[in-house]
Amino acid sequence: MAESKQRIVMIPFMAQGHIIPFLALALQLQQRKDYMVTFVNTPLNIQELRSSLPQDSSIHLLEIPFNSSDYGLPPNTGNTDSLPYDLIATFLQSSLALKPVFRKLISDLVHESCCQPPLCIITDMFFSWCAEIAPEFGIFHAIFCGGGGYGFACFSSLWLNLPHRNTDSEEFTLPDFPEASKFHVTQLTELLRKTDGKDSISVFLRNMLVGWYNADRILMNTVEEIDKLGLMYFRKKIGRPVWPIGPALLSARTRARAGKETGIAPEVCKKWLDTKPLNSVLYISFGSQNTVSASNIMQLAMALVASGKNFIWVVRPPFGFDINSEFKAKEWLPEGYEERIKDSGRGLLVQKWAPQVEILSHRSVSAFLSHCGWNSVLEALSCGVAIMGWPQAAEQFYNVKLLEEIGVCVEVGRGKTCEVRHDVLARKIELVMNETEKGIEMRRRVCEVRDMIKKAIKAEEGCKGSSAKAMDEFLNAALLMRKESNKMGTNGEGSNSKQLCPCRDGAGEQ
Repeated sequence: MAESKQRIVMIPFMAQGHIIPFLALALQLQQRKDYMVTFVNTPLNIQELRSSLPQDSSIHLLEIPFNSSDYGLPPNTGNTDSLPYDLIATFLQSSLALKPVFRKLISDLVHESCCQPPLCIITDMFFSWCAEIAPEFGIFHAIFCGGGGYGFACFSSLWLNLPHRNTDSEEFTLPDFPEASKFHVTQLTELLRKTDGKDSISVFLRNMLVGWYNADRILMNTVEEIDKLGLMYFRKKIGRPVWPIGPALLSARTRARAGKETGIAPEVCKKWLDTKPLNSVLYISFGSQNTVSASNIMQLAMALVASGKNFIWVVRPPFGFDINSEFKAKEWLPEGYEERIKDSGRGLLVQKWAPQVEILSHRSVSAFLSHCGWNSVLEALSCGVAIMGWPQAAEQFYNVKLLEEIGVCVEVGRGKTCEVRHDVLARKIELVMNETEKGIEMRRRVCEVRDMIKKAIKAEEGCKGSSAKAMDEFLNAALLMRKESNKMGTNGEGSNSKQLCPCRDGAGEQ
């Protein structure tokens, strides 16, 4: 039976925030009986993924060669999680070396299956170079952006246009996205603020973003009903369908398997949370690659005491230190803080990793202080948890902007090094978690958004939600291209299917 299934090849960028939504999408696709998934990545990530997959998974994991030492990176660097910030640009550049070996991998797959190419290749947003490979084999190519439409619309416009360099004002608008309203220079990363567009990472990002225009389709890990503006930007800019198929989220069990071995057991968290009243706990985590300054860790610790709220805090070393090293509570927290929190029973300090999905879905959790990476945003919204945003990097600043517009978030800080006083933090915690007008409205609104998401992924025949319909449209477009290629006899190496697909311009599709 397996031979009759259509193969879908997937390759995410080597970073936890990219691999997780790709894995979630792969698990969704495997549930459809007509498809088989081949999941491609570098050896160290494939090793990790083997322990993450459910035992009954039929996903085929395939290694692609990569030796970090060849590119001036530390030995055995598998993904960005283990890298200091100043080596991220080098790591991005090194990923370009995957292009020729990925082409060979596709060629081998075609020949192994008697010249029947995969139905579709789904690549990471950073691997838009696949648009040069897929047509050689008559394969439909989709880019899957694990982020949201609005956040990456802003990110794309900023890097392509550098509008802040054309004004002396600290505020500016985006020339091709005025609907996004004004931006402030503090919503830019330090690299973006300083670039003149000629440095290596700027060139890499511009080439990557321009490459999106050559893909057959774009998939977004978002929901139409909460992200219309960002989706509109890409549809207008690219001129073909952009399908919101999200949220692509891992189950709590799979997420735990994909998490770090060091951390806290889900059972310990649940037992602690079970002792707390309804909507009384603040969960704090800045993700696997982000942290704040030492002074802000101190201020946050003081704010939590002042607010009087229960909390679970995933602590990591401050900015400037190895993020994967041990957290030294005696150096970075007030004297005796860890012991006092433990004795009072009000707080739980967790090093490195916590079972985030299980925490957010617990009835006692009221709010989430987050860096607002999109995976974390979707997990919070899907659980109906209000967000306190402290963006750190990439498109996180614009995710916060969207979430404030929707009415489910309050921004509490901006960037890695901004200084936020404990009294300001305490007031914002109380604003969101107490029975204030703002707090009540945020909780009402986030429950509405949670219900929108549930409706979007509903997949019952005759009553499908927007994300389920978008997934069907994507797969049908890939099948239509295969049908047209077969009709013209152009399957296999050397074909150029993009000339054959009548739906490439998006006619007749939403």
